[in-house]
Amino acid sequence: MESEKLLQILIEQTRQNSNQVEQLKNYDLATLTWKDQPDSWNVLECLEHLNLYGAFYLPQIEHKIKNATSQGEPEFNSSFLGDYFAKSMLPKSKMVKMKTFKSKNPIRAQLDKKVIDIFLTQQLQLIDLLNKSRNVSLNKVKITTTFPLLTLKLGDTFRFLINHNIRHLHQVDGVLSKMKINKR
Repeated sequence: MESEKLLQILIEQTRQNSNQVEQLKNYDLATLTWKDQPDSWNVLECLEHLNLYGAFYLPQIEHKIKNATSQGEPEFNSSFLGDYFAKSMLPKSKMVKMKTFKSKNPIRAQLDKKVIDIFLTQQLQLIDLLNKSRNVSLNKVKITTTFPLLTLKLGDTFRFLINHNIRHLHQVDGVLSKMKINKR
């Protein structure tokens, strides 16, 4: 895929994610912390999970872009593994529940609306990094994943991270839908 086209798609998806989360500011804390089941995540826990991933990936991506010696190229070629991980994050009609790392699991954390602001700030940083990545190789710059021995191309890391956001914002929609059904 053309590198520029990929970056434009990812920037647009990030803007859509930000717009969706911006709307959550209109909800009260009781709505944002409502749970269908004791072991399920509420809206703020879904966002905090994404914030924890952002805190892991964004500084590393920024560092790698700043210190990259490779130039941007016209084409991005996803690796087999990178493509698999990125696509596995997208929501599907029958979602496969994935186990998260303990360090990335916010269940039962005391959260407030600041979680929304942190998410939105991270999305602005992500857009900035997507723009800066135009000057480096999306193929040659490698990012270490939460699986310590696994690295992905920068382009695949962006795809994975943004698809992961989409997945959990889909989960947020599900939580809000269940809440409305249960309040009837």
